[in-house]
Amino acid sequence: MPTILGQNQYGKAENRVVKITRDGDTHHIKDLNVSVALSGDLDDVHYSGSNAHVLPTDTTKNTVFAFAKEHGIESAEAFGVLLARHFVENTEPITTARIRIEEYDWERIETSDANSKFIGADEVKHSFVRKGQEIRTAQITFDGESVEVLTGLKGLTVLNSTNSEFWGYIKDRYTTLREDYDRILATEVASVWRHNWTGAEGERTPNWDKSYAQTKKHMLHAFAETYSLSLQQTLYQMGARVINSRPEIDEIRFSMPNKHHFKVDLSPFDIKNDAADGAVYYAADRPYGLIEATVLRDGATPRIPVDMTNL
Repeated sequence: MPTILGQNQYGKAENRVVKITRDGDTHHIKDLNVSVALSGDLDDVHYSGSNAHVLPTDTTKNTVFAFAKEHGIESAEAFGVLLARHFVENTEPITTARIRIEEYDWERIETSDANSKFIGADEVKHSFVRKGQEIRTAQITFDGESVEVLTGLKGLTVLNSTNSEFWGYIKDRYTTLREDYDRILATEVASVWRHNWTGAEGERTPNWDKSYAQTKKHMLHAFAETYSLSLQQTLYQMGARVINSRPEIDEIRFSMPNKHHFKVDLSPFDIKNDAADGAVYYAADRPYGLIEATVLRDGATPRIPVDMTNL
């Protein structure tokens, strides 16, 4: 039967870019993993193999590195916007560019105190240690008219050792889980949020780094301050806190696996293992409950793909 070409895109994936900016003896580092995907008038290359409308993926790679040098990297979002606009506005067959970025954060190593035997220890400003927390993500899409910026994070592991319960659920012949009125609640947060900024002329550009830091802060505060009867409730409170606190964000989606901690049965040894007395838990690796949901500003249209954050 006849066939036709459906959605398609191409580009260079996972360009690992490390940019060092020197401010005298003080250095700054940006460490990004940048993937480029281009769409447009590309039927012929699929049907006949003609490359007349194809910008080589090697060129997209070179552009990423050249832009890092020529324009610097103010933030993952700002860098992605520059690249997306460039590919659409400077390559006629390309109508949409999607830039996905992972950012790996580094922090400066604090040097020894003044009593150090190492001369000049207090003057070292070029040493960093890779942070062990979350990975920041960004996706920027430009279709020739408007920009869509999705920021996110993954690998943010959090835990409440109390103020969490789970009871009152459906029970059938296969239910063995006991109700728990004082449990550990732990998860590894993956989240994506959509800014309402479109890049229109005269529109004020958000401070991307500040927005990210504040969004993460509100997530953590909501996680810590919610007395949780379910991970779903905690997820919603985290999203609602972000939407209510950050006017530049209209939509946020979470994927949160329940990192189960089960109290070890020590009754064979005649030992009580109650949470109130400081219990011992078994941290289960898998399987795990997986809770996912989107929280929206009232009146906003959902645009974040439902499969963008799932594990």
